[in-house]
Amino acid sequence: MEFRDATAVYVRYLREQLLARGDTATVGTRVPSPRPARLVRVERIGGARLDRITDRPRLDIHCWAPAEEEASDLVQLVRALTFGMPGWRGATVYDVAEVGGPNLLPDPETSSPRYAFAVEVSIRGTELAPV
Repeated sequence: MEFRDATAVYVRYLREQLLARGDTATVGTRVPSPRPARLVRVERIGGARLDRITDRPRLDIHCWAPAEEEASDLVQLVRALTFGMPGWRGATVYDVAEVGGPNLLPDPETSSPRYAFAVEVSIRGTELAPV
């Protein structure tokens, strides 16, 4: 079985969902320089293959905004959208389990408001073609 890059799948999903709601927050796997005012960064921080056909990556999701209330609103929206991922047509996602709820983590370099949470996502792999 081959497993897709879970962060790329999640970033594509979240960008699509935010844009559908008219939200222009930047979504990616790196913090650009300069950092956009509204940013969602996604990073795989572990997880493991669950069984022969299922990968279960743990994703760490950080949300920045200019003010603490805005950062809180952004993390709550992103969190809600994350739990809507199963059934999305972009990948076979079975379920999403929260392993760390939203918490305020001001950016250590700038003191900008930042919230973070973590989830594990079950994603189906695809069979490799025979050689």
